[in-house]
Amino acid sequence: MEFSEWEPLYLRILADFDFNRSEDEASARILADLLHGRAGTPADLRGIISGRDVAVCGNAPSLAAEIDSIMPEHLVIAADGATTVLMANRIIPEVIVTDLDGTIEDIIAASEKGSFVVVHAHGDNTPAVRSVVPRLRGTRVLGTTQSEPFDDIHNFGGFSDGDRCVFLAKASGAASVAIFGFDYDDPSVNDVKKKKLGWAKRLIEEYL
Repeated sequence: MEFSEWEPLYLRILADFDFNRSEDEASARILADLLHGRAGTPADLRGIISGRDVAVCGNAPSLAAEIDSIMPEHLVIAADGATTVLMANRIIPEVIVTDLDGTIEDIIAASEKGSFVVVHAHGDNTPAVRSVVPRLRGTRVLGTTQSEPFDDIHNFGGFSDGDRCVFLAKASGAASVAIFGFDYDDPSVNDVKKKKLGWAKRLIEEYL
């Protein structure tokens, strides 16, 4: 999704959650500085994903029960905390999409085992960006923002980790995308998370 198509949706999201665009942009600039000289690229992601059947794994409680449905030929993309569930089942995701609110040590461990980590900067996670990004492996790290992309910071579309995985897979040429561990109606989450799940469902169903 081009930013010109994404921006109207982004503005609606900012208004819906009372988020601050300037804080998103400030966090993205910090991420850009931390990745300077070692940032991965969209071409790197295309090299991993293009032409592959992709399994995008969200972190809903249902994921553990659905793991057996992931086919051996699937390339696995984990949404943040899903990394922990996958690794507990001896699956190292090829790609992790994270805003760094999952189990950080598991994300770092997966990075060390070769996972390509897509780190998302937004206004609420600047301290995590500062502390975690330097610990991630080499050049297999790419930065994203939900605001306007620049330099080595990209925007494939999507709002939450799960739907960003789907947008990224599509933008990187996936042959197909199957989703696991997505529960848009999870009754155990708080009101903010419910609203985020509502946006994830809308974005995946309407724009992909």
